Amino acid sequence: MVKENNKHDPAYLKMTPEERSEKVNQFYQIMNKCTFCPRRCGVNRLQGERGQCGVAGDLYISSAGPHFGEERELVGRRGSGTIFFSNCNLACIFCQNWTISRGIDTDRPGSVEELAKTMLYLQGTGCSNINLVTPTPYLYHITAAIDRAAREGLKLPVVYNCGGYELIESLKLLEGFIDIYMPDAKYGSDGMGEKYSGVKDYYSRLREALKEMQIQVGDLRVGPDGTADRGLLVRHLVLPGDLSESETVARMLKEEVSPRCAVNVMAQYYPAHRAGEYPPLNRRLNSEEFLAAREAFLKAGLRIL
Repeated sequence: MVKENNKHDPAYLKMTPEERSEKVNQFYQIMNKCTFCPRRCGVNRLQGERGQCGVAGDLYISSAGPHFGEERELVGRRGSGTIFFSNCNLACIFCQNWTISRGIDTDRPGSVEELAKTMLYLQGTGCSNINLVTPTPYLYHITAAIDRAAREGLKLPVVYNCGGYELIESLKLLEGFIDIYMPDAKYGSDGMGEKYSGVKDYYSRLREALKEMQIQVGDLRVGPDGTADRGLLVRHLVLPGDLSESETVARMLKEEVSPRCAVNVMAQYYPAHRAGEYPPLNRRLNSEEFLAAREAFLKAGLRIL
C-alpha cells in the first residue's frame, strides 16, 4: 500500500466536461441493448425491459449516508459517504443484504439530479469519499450524476464497491470516473460462482476485471491521515468449508494483479437469505477456517488490511 504526502484531485476532475459528457452518453446508448455486465442481457431498459438484475431505466437507491463500518482507509474521521443501490447483477444465495440486492427494499425511483445532490450532501457532511455500493446496473445514472456534481463542486474520490462480476468493456469506459475500486473476490473457480452466485463465469470475469482495475488505479494509496484517495482494494469474504477457495484467490492476486494488492480478508459470514439450504453455508464460519484463509493471503505476501 503506497503512502503519499499529498492528496490528489479525483480522476473525474482531470477529464474535461466534454469528455465526461461523451462517456455518459455512451453509457446511455448502451441501455438500449444493455451490456453493462457480463450477463449481456441485451434488453432495452429505456423501453422498460428488465434483465437479470431486475432494473429497467429507473434509478433506485436504498439508502445513503456516512458509514463507519467500512475499512478504516475509507472511513476517515467522518465516515465513508455510502450510497446503497437496489438490485444486483449477481444472485448469491447467501447474500446478507438480499432485500436490497433483489430490489425488495426500494421506495420510489430517483433521478440523476437527486443522486448528484446526494453526493454533494455527503461531501458537505465531511465524508472522505463517495462510496457506490452495487453500482453495476446504474453505470449511466452514476456517471451522469458524477458529471453533474463535478460541475457543482464535487471533489471527493469515488469508490466503486462491487461484487467483482464486471465487464471489461464497461470498466474501460468507466475509466476516469472512479478513483478507488473495491470489488469482492468471492471464489477461486467458475464452478463455485455458478453454484452459489448464479453465473457461469464469475472467476473468469473477476480475473479480467481485477487486472483492468489495477491498470487504471494501481495499488491502494493513502495519505498521511490514513485515508485512501486512489487504488485497488479487494474484499474476500471467507466462507465455511473453504467454498471461497482462498488460496487460489490469494495466488491469483499476487501473480496476476499485484504482489502489493491490498486485501480485506473478512470473517463476518453468517447464514442469510437461502444459505440454510446449502450446507456448509448453513452455519457460521469457525476461527480455524478464517485463520487458514488469512494465512493463505499472508503467505502470498499481500497487504492485509
